[in-house]
Order: sequence, then C-alpha cells, then structure tokens
Amino acid sequence: FVVSLSFGQDSDPIFNKAEDLFANGEYQKAAELYSQVISGNADNMNAYLRRGFCQSVLKNYDEAVKDFTFVVEKHSDHPFAYLSRGSAFVKKEEFKLALADFDKVLSIDPENQEAYNNRGWAKNGLGLYKEACKDWKTSKKMGNSEAKLILKNNHCK
Repeated sequence: FVVSLSFGQDSDPIFNKAEDLFANGEYQKAAELYSQVISGNADNMNAYLRRGFCQSVLKNYDEAVKDFTFVVEKHSDHPFAYLSRGSAFVKKEEFKLALADFDKVLSIDPENQEAYNNRGWAKNGLGLYKEACKDWKTSKKMGNSEAKLILKNNHCK
C-alpha cells in the first residue's frame, strides 16, 4: 500500500522514524510514533493520515475514523482522508456513512477509480446490488484490475 503525503515533506525526526516503521509494516510501533508527533504538533496532518492508516490496518476502525475525521474537518477537500474514512466505515458496516464519503471523493476527484470500487462495496452492503455492479464496472473501465475479479465474484452482468 502506498499512501501519499499530500501536505508536503515532514522534517520531524520522529515522523521520519515512524515512516521507516510504516514502510516495514510495523504499524503498531509506527502509530505510537505518529501519536508522539501529534503530541508535539497537533496540526501535523501527515501524522493523522498515517496513524489513521495504521489503525485501519490494525483493525482499530473507530480510531482510524477519528484520525481521518480530524483531517477532513481541517481540509474538507482532501480526497484521501474521505476515501480512507469511507473504507473504515465499510469495515464497521456503517454503509450510509461510507457512501457519503465516497460520494464526496468523487465530487472532488471524479476519476478516482478506488472511490468507485469502494462505493460499490458500500452500496453492496446496503443491498443496492445493481448500483454496486455499476460502480465496479466504472472502476474496471477506468483501469482498476481488482474490479474485474470483484465483478466476477459478485455475479454482476
């Protein structure tokens, strides 16, 4: 998984150590260091994004939602934070909230194939199977290789 930092480079040495841990899949340790960064600088959006992603990987979805929500409250046009929060909502089976986040991503970035893909899962969770298939087909047309398998496994025509 590649998570881009869209708030510029970070010169904090603790943040950079957390990045190394993150890159090596040591998400719990990385999350702890991102928390230290946040303690020293509560406005470090990169640390919130990364910690949120760590929490998602660790299946701490409530904590992930808190971090991503903090980012969207400060930067209401940040597609990755909405996409990530929506994905956490899907894992929590809060499909209506997830759907709203994926719709927001697509209003910011209409070419975001991952948002179509994930919105399909939210719609599927709401029982909107035809609409889910439509989103997965759109994602596939945009080049998302995962969507082809999803379409097959969910019997979309």
